Amino acid sequence: MTSPAGRTRSANNWNLPNAITVVRIVMAPVFFWLLLADAGQDGPMRWWAAVIFIVAISTDWVDGWLARSRGLVTDLGKILDPIADKLLTSGALVCLSILGELPWWITIVIVVREVGITVWRFVELGRGTVVPASSGGKLKTLTQAIAISLFLAPLWTLVGDWIIWVNWAFMIAALVLTVWSGLLYVRDAFRLAREHRGEAA
Repeated sequence: MTSPAGRTRSANNWNLPNAITVVRIVMAPVFFWLLLADAGQDGPMRWWAAVIFIVAISTDWVDGWLARSRGLVTDLGKILDPIADKLLTSGALVCLSILGELPWWITIVIVVREVGITVWRFVELGRGTVVPASSGGKLKTLTQAIAISLFLAPLWTLVGDWIIWVNWAFMIAALVLTVWSGLLYVRDAFRLAREHRGEAA
């Protein structure tokens, strides 16, 4: 970050936003274990798994806001944050497919898109180009979080099976937004590739 005096200093990697991100990564295996150990029985472990996921995915907004507002954005944070997000969301989808609650093809489409775009953004970051999240990408992330949370929390045991229709409506919306925003990133990737070739020439 740049100080008022014009001096540039780098934020310490060991700061609060990065610590929150690390906690999110640590929470992921606990969440996976609880969800799979419940084995689709909709018991206390399932509820705890849902709570951990919701709390963990919510911290993504918190650490991002802290990093930007306090000038604590670091290269380490740029690497850890997407890893934490993809680990949670992709892992949740895989677990739901293992339990037979979500078709594997939906999980594969979303995971391939998430991993592919993340790897591409890391490659561009290595070239000195930061690819910001698009508005479509941000909406996709929010919709995915809501859809997965609804699938995880066994609300049908409280309010009835009608909630399952709501769950699927959000999951389909998340799938559509995932593919759509992914295509936008592919367009940007071709544009950046042309720019890189132009610079090389």
